[in-house]
Amino acid sequence: MSDPRLTPANARVMADHLPEDDSGRARVTPVAMQVAWPLVDLLRTSDGPRERQLLLGDAVDVLERHDGMAFVQARKDGYVGYVPEEALEPDAPASHLVSAPATHLYEKADLKSPDLATLSFGTRVAVTDQQDDFAATAFGFIPVQHLQPVDQPFDDPVSVAQLFLGTPYLWGGNSRAGIDCSGLVQAACLACGIPCPGDSDLQQSTLGQPVPDGEPPQRGDLLFWKGHVAWVAGPDLILHANAHTMSTNFEGLQTAIARIQAAGDGPMTAHKRLR
Repeated sequence: MSDPRLTPANARVMADHLPEDDSGRARVTPVAMQVAWPLVDLLRTSDGPRERQLLLGDAVDVLERHDGMAFVQARKDGYVGYVPEEALEPDAPASHLVSAPATHLYEKADLKSPDLATLSFGTRVAVTDQQDDFAATAFGFIPVQHLQPVDQPFDDPVSVAQLFLGTPYLWGGNSRAGIDCSGLVQAACLACGIPCPGDSDLQQSTLGQPVPDGEPPQRGDLLFWKGHVAWVAGPDLILHANAHTMSTNFEGLQTAIARIQAAGDGPMTAHKRLR
């Protein structure tokens, strides 16, 4: 059975590359667009709860526009959902991404000029010019110290994840303003050029290779519980976005194992190694 989170179809339309069925839904060719807002919730239904979030510059394929909402599929992970139509603009190649935990978008190439928005790590932009220490984009000016070319991936996902230390926990969050366990893993993997789905169950089934029982965890491994995932940051140390502290923080591995078990969420379900 197709996973509805990843299937580009709703009650009215379906992507034309899907197998034909007898549902009577219109078959449509997706239209390439990108996110034009600093951050937008990807909703389960047009008036439903947040499933994940998309950042400025994230590429999407639009399957339907209906009552002011667009039904889209995110290209970074295949997740489908709804965003406001006005949050989208024509797709354009990005040249840089925000490499700092967060940055400000300024009206002018001047740190004293009005700030227009806050951009999270991983935001993708097209730089059109540089004025002094500011990169010009269609949205405003960004300090060049906070940008990195998109074709120069990071090499250590744990170091990337550490950029989110102290970030408030947010269910379905994908930004420095708020993030959850799987969002933290995805942000770090994508920054390192590692394809990564959006939810922990999908990450457990697709990322890396199982580590044999009894082999000690090493930095960069992923540990899974039912509904949760954490990075191994060092000997007996994990890094995760968690509802226990409502933040992204370090925690002793054995402490976390005992705490999670005592809370009734069971034992670890997998130990995976990416490389």
